[in-house]
Amino acid sequence: MSERTLVLLRHAKAEPPDNYAEDFDRPLSRRGRADAEAAGRWLVTAGLIPDQVLCSAAVRTRETWLRVSSAVGQVPVTYEQSLYLSNAVEALELIQQTDATVGTLLVIGHNPTMSVLSALLDRDGGISGDGLHTSGLAVHRFEDAWGALDAQSAPLLQEHTARA
Repeated sequence: MSERTLVLLRHAKAEPPDNYAEDFDRPLSRRGRADAEAAGRWLVTAGLIPDQVLCSAAVRTRETWLRVSSAVGQVPVTYEQSLYLSNAVEALELIQQTDATVGTLLVIGHNPTMSVLSALLDRDGGISGDGLHTSGLAVHRFEDAWGALDAQSAPLLQEHTARA
């Protein structure tokens, strides 16, 4: 079985919710756009170019991917409506459906789901402190098929918060 890498990315900093009728429609702030670009550069430097991207359909996650992709290049992306409100178990079930040809999967989503998912996957609890901050990345690695990914089966390899 080949090695798999799962990169969890919490979307970059968004505009305040008071300015938008629907939370789903909030775009990135200026800082968020810069931080998302920094996250893309970090992925390239770390050698973590994804083979596939699974991204929440919310405006801020789509914009995060757009900025990240300016560094990592064109990668097949699936915008998944269910990632917007999913919990960690539901997100894991979605990840388990990843095609066997994918070695590195980037998932762009929201908190608390991304932080809870990191904690669920790692025997030692995942991300340190109070979870992923905006533009925070958690890199998990495991030796099995995507469908076999389960609780405590993918140790946290590294974490990083991208700041421009």
